[in-house]
Amino acid sequence: MPPTLSILARNRDFRRLFSADLIGLGADWFVQIPLLSLLLQLTGSGLWGALILAADVGVIALLQPYAGVIADRFDRRRILITAEVAMAVATLALLVVRTAATAWLAVLAVAVIAVAKAFFVPAASAALPNVVDAEDLPAANALSGSAWGTMLVVGASLGGIASAVFGPYWCFAVSSALCFLASAQVARVRRPLQAARPAVRPEIGEAVRYIRRHPRVASLVTVKAAVGLGNGVLTTFPLLAALYGVGPLGVGLLFAARGLGALIGPFVLRRVLTHPSWLLPGLAVSMSVYGLTYLAVSTSPWFPLVLVGVTVAHLAAGGNWMMSNFALQTEVPDALRGRVFATDVMLALLAVGASQLIVGAFVDRVDPRLLIAVCGAVTLVYAIGWAAVTVFGRRALS
Repeated sequence: MPPTLSILARNRDFRRLFSADLIGLGADWFVQIPLLSLLLQLTGSGLWGALILAADVGVIALLQPYAGVIADRFDRRRILITAEVAMAVATLALLVVRTAATAWLAVLAVAVIAVAKAFFVPAASAALPNVVDAEDLPAANALSGSAWGTMLVVGASLGGIASAVFGPYWCFAVSSALCFLASAQVARVRRPLQAARPAVRPEIGEAVRYIRRHPRVASLVTVKAAVGLGNGVLTTFPLLAALYGVGPLGVGLLFAARGLGALIGPFVLRRVLTHPSWLLPGLAVSMSVYGLTYLAVSTSPWFPLVLVGVTVAHLAAGGNWMMSNFALQTEVPDALRGRVFATDVMLALLAVGASQLIVGAFVDRVDPRLLIAVCGAVTLVYAIGWAAVTVFGRRALS
């Protein structure tokens, strides 16, 4: 059995935590794909889809400083369970979105779900090193990094198909049930998800000061923003599918291609984790590949070729996320890890939210292919600038 997969057989607690992550992520995407298509059908505008995506990432980003403190101060197991239950309840509210006049309820429900995810993300990332042995951490990160992509493939594909066959409301009910199941899996984890609680109340300012004193950590928490600034492309997916005449199923396939890339990326780039000198160049290359590939996608005349391009772009993005997560887990002490990850996620999602809102402002008036090209170019420029700074400061970052 490959080492990356053997940890699932050997470590029961990691298997339970990983399966909870898979189930919760699958439920999230099983909601989003039908919801994006539903809002386009009800309102005839791509703006509502942009608002959904921006509300999702924006709320998470704004809550990260507080969520990071909570992840370092309170029982991470209880945080994860509470978050999953809250997502399950909020998802049921989507059942009342039936007309254009109730579209705002979808944004509100997604915002509530995002509040729960805001607390889940730093707690889960900070907990991972406590569930596995040190020698298994690279493999655990590769698997955890692939979880998002795996369930985006499954959730997006099945969400698109199920929405077309059974309707979106059936998808919302199933997603709620899956979130309850995920909370049960977290409850079964027996290992502590954190070291001893700190005697002094954690503050986000302590993490910010730590980041400032450690240039390597500072470089790592700015990596994800590159892909984030190009994430406005997601807002164009429903309109891009309509442009190619492939409808809701095409939206599902676009998000599934994104997930397939994110699934493959951590495994393809896992070897970088065992060569510290490859890390910074690997991050720079992965950012650049994302930008260049979306520039190519914007010129594609054929939908299957678009799917290939989206897969490659998010292969790079998934590897980028996994590499930066691993580096932060090994660099940052447990007592600060939740807050540093919260800062990392906050910066990334603020970039995502800004990108999606800007693209959303133009999505009904500008060819989606032009918007995709601009997003790719922005990421590429950021990658070049980040690489120049880190190469120039390599000695300080070592």
